[in-house]
This record gives sequence, C-alpha cells and structure tokens, in this order.
Amino acid sequence: MPVDAVRFIRKMRGGAQAHLLEASDGHFYVVKFQNNPQHRRILINELIASEILAHLGISAPAHAFINVTAQFLATHPEVYIQTGTRRLEVEPGWHFGSRHPGDPDTIAIYDFIPDALLGQVANAEQFRAALVFDRWVANADGRQAIFFRALLKDWLERPGIPPRKLGFVALMIDHGFAFNGPHWDFPESAITGLYARRLVYQDVRSLDDFEPWLTRATTCPDAVFDRALRQIPPHWIGDDGDALEEMMSRLRRRQARVRDMLLACREAPGNPFPKWTGA
Repeated sequence: MPVDAVRFIRKMRGGAQAHLLEASDGHFYVVKFQNNPQHRRILINELIASEILAHLGISAPAHAFINVTAQFLATHPEVYIQTGTRRLEVEPGWHFGSRHPGDPDTIAIYDFIPDALLGQVANAEQFRAALVFDRWVANADGRQAIFFRALLKDWLERPGIPPRKLGFVALMIDHGFAFNGPHWDFPESAITGLYARRLVYQDVRSLDDFEPWLTRATTCPDAVFDRALRQIPPHWIGDDGDALEEMMSRLRRRQARVRDMLLACREAPGNPFPKWTGA
C-alpha cells in the first residue's frame, strides 16, 4: 500500500544509503531510493524478493511504496545521498520501503547477538529457510538478519505460545542483491547465501531439515512472480523490460535445481553442516 514519508529518523548503514523514515500509516520503514548508488534495479530486486519470501513463509519485513514528496525533501535536508564528495539529492516519487519492526525509540534492534543468545532465538529455523531462498535467487550479499525482543505470539504462527512470553525474534533483511544485484544473473558458488555464523546450521542432518521451504521454492507458482511484477512501477523498470523478463525466466528454470544447490553447500570451506553425514 502506498504511504507518504512524514519524518526522517536516521540514515542506515550500507551501500544503498537507505534512510529510516516514519510514514503516514504510523509505521517506520527502511527506505531505498530510486537513485541509490547501487542501481535502480535494487528496488525491483527487493520487491520481487519480498513477494517470494512471503510465499515461502520466511520471516522478513513487509514492504510498502513510500511516496517522498518535494515538500518532504525541502523540510528534511538530512535526506540525501553521498557519493564521494558529492551530495546527490533524492528524487521525489515512489521508493521502496521495508517495514521496521516497531518504533525505533522504544524497540532495540541488534544485527549481532552473542552465540549464547543466538541459540535461543525463537525462530532460528528461519536461517535454514533463508538459505533455501538465497541459494535459489543467487543472493550475492551475505545473509543479513536483525534480532529483537518481542512478544512471541505477535511474530510466530505457532499454537500454544503463552500470551506474555518474550523472546528473541530474527527477521531476514536486505535483499537488494538477490539475482546478483544490478547484474541480474546467477553466478554459482558453494558459499552463496550462507550465514556467517554457522551455529544456526548445527542441527542440519539432511535435506528434510529445509522443509517446508524447499518444496515451496521448487513448486512456487507463476502467480507469485506475476503478483510481484504487476506491482513494479514502470519508471523503476525504464528500458530494462527485456532484461527483467529474461532474469525472471532464468529464476523459474532454477526452481528444479534448488535441491542440488543446497547439496553444493556441503562443499563450502569448513562444511556448514557438521551433523549431515549421510547422502
């Protein structure tokens, strides 16, 4: 749903130079701009990835189109892109927003937690789920995740969670380099998509530990891709229509190979799956 940017919160780390903004729907969004330094295609990647992640049932932020008006930019001079010594103004228009888990003034977000706590993340299985996605889409960026404490019933679709039980929740973020970022190709590598902290894979013993996400990926219907493509604003695509169509065709063809891609991870340095000893 399109919403308007109403308040600047802060700049975010990363090459896309995203900004955390409050929007007119009362939510906060990490916003990547059309003229970000990484390429306009990054927004398309984020949108397509968001729809696929939702279909697979992976814990990831919802997305929205954020309208950044000329008036907003005039009253918020902090919103700009820095390229070397040059200040690049953000273009008014529709940009990609990834929803922040809550009010940044009241919720603490971590991109790192100690191993002792990493093992206690309530939805740690999502790292296995994300690996299925990352292998399929050739995510050229390292797997990124954030952690926060929350009421588990608000974030996990599981029966029997006590109404006041708190715990750490992980969200998979930053998918601009799906499809190898602006290159829109699919290079092969045994380490693609692996989270740097291999502790999250310590209990993997077979391909069965990647279900149900593996089956959802290999059987993902065209309707998911079509829904994503229909949402892309034409000016994000520009003259990339043919390249986008070819990239999506290659993505569909890769569905049949996702199992083999996961098996190839076992050849990564250090073997991320030490308990996976069988075929």
